[in-house]
Amino acid sequence: MKKHKTIVDSRRQKVMLAMQKYGKVMVDDLAAELQVSPLTIRRDLQYWEEQNAIERFYGGAKLVNSVIPCDDPTMSNALYKHAIAKYAAQYVEEGDTIFINTSSTALLVIRYIRNKRCTVITNNGKAIFEEHDPLVAIVLTGGELRVPKESMVGEFALNNLNRVSGAKCFLGCSGIDVQGGITTAILQEVAINETMLNRCNGPCFILADHTKVGNQHSFISGSIRKISYLITDTEADNEVCNEIESCGVRVVKLQPLAHIE
Repeated sequence: MKKHKTIVDSRRQKVMLAMQKYGKVMVDDLAAELQVSPLTIRRDLQYWEEQNAIERFYGGAKLVNSVIPCDDPTMSNALYKHAIAKYAAQYVEEGDTIFINTSSTALLVIRYIRNKRCTVITNNGKAIFEEHDPLVAIVLTGGELRVPKESMVGEFALNNLNRVSGAKCFLGCSGIDVQGGITTAILQEVAINETMLNRCNGPCFILADHTKVGNQHSFISGSIRKISYLITDTEADNEVCNEIESCGVRVVKLQPLAHIE
C-alpha cells in the first residue's frame, strides 16, 4: 500500500509540474507522456482541482493557482536542465544552423548561445517566447500544432525540415539506453526527430537529465550510434552511461547550476 501511494504521489507531482510548466494540459497528451490511462490522468486532475490548484475543462485542465508546491526533489530538476543546456550551447559556432526539437531542455540552449550569429531551426512553438541573443535567428518549421507542448508536427513540418542541412543537432528525449536507443513517448514526434538526425551533417547531441537515462519509451527516434554526445548530470546511472560510451558516444555528466541565470 505504501509503495502504491508513493507511485501515485510521484505521478501527481509530475502532473503538477506539467501544469506549472505549460499552464494548460490535455488529458490524452499527458496520458501518453506518463504512459498511464486517460482515466488515471482525469483522477489526478480531479485531485488537484480539489486542492483549488487547477480548473478542469473538457479534455484537459488549466492552472489557476501557481503557488501549489512541487515538493518531490526528483521532480525539481530545473538546475540540472539549465546546466545541461548551458554546457551544450558552447558547441554552437559562428554561422551554424542547428536543429532543436520540442524538448524543454534542448529549448533552453537558445538562451545560452551568446555573441554568435547562428540560425535555430525548431518545431518547438515555445521558442518564440524564449529569451535569446539578438544574433540568434529562430526559424519555426511550421506544421500541425499539438498542445500542451506546442510542438509542430506532420507533413508540413517534415517537408520544411527536409529543405535544411544542419551543422549540429540538439535533441531531448523521453528515454535513452543502448538497447532502445533514443525514445519518445509521443508518436507524432518520431518522424521529426528522425529527420533532424538525418539532416544533420555534424555532431548530434542528446540532452537528457538523469530521469531519462536508462529509460525506454514506446517510440524509437534513432539508434544510439546516431549520436555523438550525451550530455546529462551526475545523478545519471553510471552503468548505463558506461554502456552508452562503449558505443562510441561521449558522455558528459554535469553538476547542477548554483542558480538559474
